[in-house]
This record gives sequence, C-alpha cells and structure tokens, in this order.
Amino acid sequence: MEKKDLGILNIDTILYHTRVSLKYENRKPYQPADPGLVLSFIPGTILEVLVSEGEVVQAGTDLLVLDAMKMQNRIRSTVTGRVKKIHIKPGERVPKGLLLMEMEPVQNFPE
Repeated sequence: MEKKDLGILNIDTILYHTRVSLKYENRKPYQPADPGLVLSFIPGTILEVLVSEGEVVQAGTDLLVLDAMKMQNRIRSTVTGRVKKIHIKPGERVPKGLLLMEMEPVQNFPE
C-alpha cells in the first residue's frame, strides 16, 4: 500500500498514517459547544422556568427546573448574559439535545 492511499489520524497531536474507513471519512466534524445555547442533557419535563426573556443573569444562575428520572434538575447558566429567547414552557416534555434557551453573553454585568 502506498503512502498516498493512507489517511492521517491525529491522536494527542501525534500524526499517524493509516487506513481510514469510509465511515470515519464521512463522520460529522467536531464542533465545540456554543456557550450561548442551553440544551437539554436528558429527556424530561419542564417543571418551572425561573427567568424571563431580556433578563440579565450571572454564570451559575438557575434558569429552569427539568424533571427527569424522578429527579428535579436545576439547569444553570454557563455564561453571564442576557436571556435572548426561551423556547420552552412549563409542562412541556423535551427530548435530549433540544434547544431550551438562547443566551447573549454580556461583557459587564450590571450591579
């Protein structure tokens, strides 16, 4: 097998020349998570929305309560920012990975 038939695999910044499968070549490329999007991490039911659109919150502020697997999970903001859009309402059942809220990061948190 010639070197031109081999693909390059990067593992911990070390490049390996190897055969790669068609599945590997057609995979969805990695994209880092957008900190402005709040997604459901597990299927469940929205019990309560604790913020409103336009509200400015600090990182770590509780945004909503998600009931899943007999537990009430408080979803917190990962960024200091303004609640741009709320896509859910209390009582709504949500699947894993659903967009719940959009946040707009702000530089200076108002006192």
